[in-house]
Amino acid sequence: MSNNGSNNPYVQIFPLHTNRPKPMDTVCDALNRCSRKVGKATRRAETMADNFWNHIRIGSSLADAAVARIVQGTKVLTLGGPDILFQQSFGNFPGEKLIKSFACYLSTSTGPVIGTIYVSTKRVAFCSDYPLCNYPLSLQQNQSVHYKVVLQLDQLSTVSPFSNRFNPAEKYMQLVTVDGYEFYFMGFIAYDKALKTVREASLQYHNHSRESSNA
Repeated sequence: MSNNGSNNPYVQIFPLHTNRPKPMDTVCDALNRCSRKVGKATRRAETMADNFWNHIRIGSSLADAAVARIVQGTKVLTLGGPDILFQQSFGNFPGEKLIKSFACYLSTSTGPVIGTIYVSTKRVAFCSDYPLCNYPLSLQQNQSVHYKVVLQLDQLSTVSPFSNRFNPAEKYMQLVTVDGYEFYFMGFIAYDKALKTVREASLQYHNHSRESSNA
């Protein structure tokens, strides 16, 4: 800098501290952090895409599975939310609140049944997206019925992850009742979240029951 500049009262010159991060280092660090976040988001998106593809291919028809998701989403929007759909399908216990619902399949002896599993503060319930025509347990011939499973949380003994040993990507959620009945749910679009939600609902219910009995 010239002498004129150095004598300018409006110009201040400070020595550069060696421990101060360089601008380029700061930029690179920010880019690295951003890259890691993008990488995590990409992996989550890839997992979600894989889960969705696995979900729609489990059924006998890809088109039917895709349409089922659209129909179910339309019902939720029309009724004003999954809470209303849950109450219409299963009624409502006093003080019961819906925690979350998940698209999945129920594994049965006649094949997987596409539907939605609902997790509330008192129950885990499943309802098929489509009515099943001529179901063997129908009360009347040619009667169409929805396939439903309703488990109160006090009837639930264990909630366990389960994988097909021949195809580890095929994951199940096994629910076992206190009297030994087993139910397998599969084809989740959000498997880990569904498993965590059911486990936490069961744990919180039993903890609350123990606290109430000790009070």
